[in-house]
Amino acid sequence: MSVESLFPRLEALLPRVQKPIQYVGGELNSTVKNWDETTVRWALMYPDAYEVGLPNQGVQILYEILNEMPETLAERTYAVWPDLEALMRSEGVPQFTVDAHRPVRAFDVFGLSFSTELGYTNMLTALELAGIPLEAADRGDDDPIVLAGGHAAFNPEPIADFIDAAVLGDGEQIAIAITEVIREWKAEGSPGGRDELLMRLAESGGVYVPRFYDVDYHADGRIRRVAPNRSGVPWRIHKHTVMDLDEWPYPKKPLVPLAETVHERFSVEIFRGCTRGCRFCQAGMITRPVRERSITTIGDMVDAGVKASGFNEVGLLSLSSADHSEIGDIAKGLADRYEGTNTSLSLPSTRVDAFNIDLANEFSRNGRRSGLTFAPEGGSERMRKVINKMVTEEDLIRTVTTAYTQGWRQVKLYFMCGLPTEEDADVLGIADLAKKVIKAGREATGSRDVRCTVSIGGFVPKPHTPFQWAAQAAHETVDHRLKALKDALRGDREYGRAIGLRYHDGKPSIVEGLLSRGDRRVGKVIRAVWEDGGRFDGWSEHFSYQRWMDAAAKVGVDVDWYTTREREENEVLPWDHLDAGLDREWLWQDWQDAVSDVEVEDCRWTPCYDCGVCPTMGTEIQIGPTGKKLLPLTVV
Repeated sequence: MSVESLFPRLEALLPRVQKPIQYVGGELNSTVKNWDETTVRWALMYPDAYEVGLPNQGVQILYEILNEMPETLAERTYAVWPDLEALMRSEGVPQFTVDAHRPVRAFDVFGLSFSTELGYTNMLTALELAGIPLEAADRGDDDPIVLAGGHAAFNPEPIADFIDAAVLGDGEQIAIAITEVIREWKAEGSPGGRDELLMRLAESGGVYVPRFYDVDYHADGRIRRVAPNRSGVPWRIHKHTVMDLDEWPYPKKPLVPLAETVHERFSVEIFRGCTRGCRFCQAGMITRPVRERSITTIGDMVDAGVKASGFNEVGLLSLSSADHSEIGDIAKGLADRYEGTNTSLSLPSTRVDAFNIDLANEFSRNGRRSGLTFAPEGGSERMRKVINKMVTEEDLIRTVTTAYTQGWRQVKLYFMCGLPTEEDADVLGIADLAKKVIKAGREATGSRDVRCTVSIGGFVPKPHTPFQWAAQAAHETVDHRLKALKDALRGDREYGRAIGLRYHDGKPSIVEGLLSRGDRRVGKVIRAVWEDGGRFDGWSEHFSYQRWMDAAAKVGVDVDWYTTREREENEVLPWDHLDAGLDREWLWQDWQDAVSDVEVEDCRWTPCYDCGVCPTMGTEIQIGPTGKKLLPLTVV
């Protein structure tokens, strides 16, 4: 049965809201398929505003892969701003997709990609606007399967009450597998209803269905165990890993937004995974092993994407892009190919020890030298050993000085505050380092026209990292250290004006810490915050720390217990039944090494140090070089 477009009802509301263009759809390379000619339908959501959600690579890749399947349909939906939310409630307009403006509740799957936990309240808004019961236990056979993915899904326990299922890891292959399970179930006449479908998804071991697991607690609040509550459900759920990225060259036709978005470029993921071993980095841990795309596939993807989109900037993305074994040849080949055109190349934040001035020159050959970003992360040598960020002060000053002498005038340095074992002196070391950078730059260039921006984020211990047991620093501690750093920079007449400082206070990090390491009991806090008006918590102008603390107190959740408490080695963690491939004993030993300032090498170039991923997951590190070169193409 056809599902009618909501646009005639929505259109009447758009003159009354800000940025109405973000709700109208019709972007270049978007897809609208015939509802009646498909059997499985997905509504994909990045739970943030259109300007943040549209560029998201994960959603774009799944959107394209699913729509390439002949009997499958995928459309996109984003979080609506409070002005439109109020109008939708008053006029009875439900949550809609931007492609064909169909109601989200009509789809088979409502898939949400969470790169950060601060999108949870937006999920609840979308569910209620869609007419889908907030609690999974209250949903019927006519409601879609609410499916979570993305990095935050590696601990979906805080939202276990609100989702039907979660998927860990790479989504390309499992999205197709889920589609086939739903197709077969519907072809059989949907036997057993919703429960039977969820059981079929859970039995495979590739989809986590929280309702099929019970959590028991000790008297002191710690988890005693997490166990299946019916036969046929696996004890552990494993992540998905795509082992040949060349077989999945997506997105082929990137979406071109109608409204301004945070990234106006075509992005190509040049490799997935990281083995640098930074102990704070969840993304690096959960995406192992390293799998490189070949230089020829990268060249083909850039060529096809630029032609299909018209973007004039190409971003070569990964967790540490300069670590690709053929990054020099990739940069030169693409710079040669697009020289003389309006297409420029960009590289995200670069490791100090991976920076190469020849590489930087290639990336700026066809564009402007806007600035370089490096991430030392820790302000002192000792702190960098704790987090396994093997960058010396000499490395940083030499690299930045080289950049200044080659014509760059602006450098951005990224650090964290609140790291395990951190002391006031470690944070004040950031000021000393920034001053030395400016001093060296002035001496090398003979000019005072060099600048450095220091950007600081609050550290949050994340699941599946060596710091998952660590106590998070109290927000008062973080704020005290940030104030001391600010005073140290602003009070320096010689260098202070050449150094910019950007930072967030410690309060949002505490909320993120509650959500990232929480268990199912934290779901009550999320709902209470949302009921009190919590929306867009990732935006500073909408975030309210007091609202979260009041909600936690209201439902009897001790925030400190989840955040600033250090865990014991044998404590059952809320995500222990969700397998990222990392050996728990190895993570614990790396945590002990961190406390002892012991560094670990990158296993790409050294013998395996037995983190567990490759043997457990049946995977292996895949790196070049291939020895191939990129040839210039005739650009049309």
